[in-house]
Amino acid sequence: MSNVRTQNDLGIQSTQSNGMAVAGLVCGILGVIFGGYLLAPLAIIFGCVGLKRANRGAGRRGMAKTDIGLGIVGIVSTIIFVSLRIYYLG
Repeated sequence: MSNVRTQNDLGIQSTQSNGMAVAGLVCGILGVIFGGYLLAPLAIIFGCVGLKRANRGAGRRGMAKTDIGLGIVGIVSTIIFVSLRIYYLG
C-alpha cells in the first residue's frame, strides 16, 4: 500500500482545459477597457467556441458566457462612443 495520494483521493475533480474561454475573457476585458473595434467581436467568437466546448465537457461554461456578454458590451459601448464623437465633433 502506497502513501501517494492522487487528485481523486483529495476530492479534486480534473476537467479538460477550455483555452478558448480564457482567450475570450482576455479579449472581452481588453475590448471593454480599450475599445471594442477588434477585440469585442473576437471575445464573442471565442466565447461561442468555448461554450460549445463546455457543453462537451471541457468546463468553464460560466466564463464562456461572460465572454459573450463582455463582447456585446464592448461592441455597444464602441458604437455609443463613435456616435457621440461624430455628433459632438462633427
